[in-house]
Amino acid sequence: MDQAIYRAGHRHACGDLSDELEALRTGADGFLWIGLKDPTDHEFAVVNRELHLHPLAVEDAIKGKQRAKIEQYETSVFVVLKTLRYIDRTSDIETGEVMLFIGDRFVVTVRKGEANPLTGVRHRLETEESRLQQGPMSVLHAVMDSVVDHYVAVDAEIKQDLDEIEATVFGDAADADANAIYRLKREVLEFRRASGPLADALANFMERGLGKNLHADVRHRFRDVQDHLGRVGDHVETYDRLLTDILGAHLAGVSVKQNEDMRKISAWVAMAAVPTMVAGIFGMNFEHMPELTASVDLSGHEFRSRRAHRGQVAVIQLAPSAMARTTPSSTRYQTNAIRLLLATKRSSQAMDA
Repeated sequence: MDQAIYRAGHRHACGDLSDELEALRTGADGFLWIGLKDPTDHEFAVVNRELHLHPLAVEDAIKGKQRAKIEQYETSVFVVLKTLRYIDRTSDIETGEVMLFIGDRFVVTVRKGEANPLTGVRHRLETEESRLQQGPMSVLHAVMDSVVDHYVAVDAEIKQDLDEIEATVFGDAADADANAIYRLKREVLEFRRASGPLADALANFMERGLGKNLHADVRHRFRDVQDHLGRVGDHVETYDRLLTDILGAHLAGVSVKQNEDMRKISAWVAMAAVPTMVAGIFGMNFEHMPELTASVDLSGHEFRSRRAHRGQVAVIQLAPSAMARTTPSSTRYQTNAIRLLLATKRSSQAMDA
């Protein structure tokens, strides 16, 4: 917790919150600034008890994950800002929250997440006494201006990522990844959720809220923030439409490439179909085919094949010359071979009959 009293643009130590706030309200100028980073329930309860914050605003601050908005109550203003930080390593956008409670003589800033630290904002304001003398609204402007400046930086990073994806999709290599396009589109959507509601809330605040009664210098500064925020919003809308078109073009290119591959495959299939057809028709129906009348010499015995008729299996018969050259050592082998051949021949004759 960082808390301090600012009088005449100078920082002073802060004692008891109730005593300090009472002294500020009876004095001519000055305000209390309390900064909280991911506060515990006890810390927030102490601040709420001393400052008497609006219950609805306290409920939103405790729950978190609120839509960017500017709520005006009877005695205070509650502001929710969505902070963004671009992560170079993963090209992701990290989101956080900054909430501000602004009263007549106090400002409470509550930051959740690591995006957009407020330490630098406080230090810059402390070097500009004239701005601190303008009261709590100068703190609101400084915080909002820092948040929107980060929007502008994230805008530039997204534009660079978009240019790279566009060059990849429409380049000669055309090796883009649809997942990368979709991820960037999701980041743009996250960007829109942060900047869009804030632009509407700020416009309403300046036209119909307390912004009409601000000091002229502070009012001009808010107008500058509003202008930057409007340009960021226009860019986000453009990025979203471009990514939709790029994704459609990428998917169309993938479909065309798949059609080209199918045509090549179909051509190869057509080329192989003719030889396959010829082999299928004539491979089983040749009248004179090699090996139909071939002979085999096995252990000094000659075997010749006879082509089967009517689709029958070919019969291997023992040549007489081979039988004449039998020896006692091969009698058993010849006997078995002759029995097999006779049985096969009887089967063949039975089929012919």
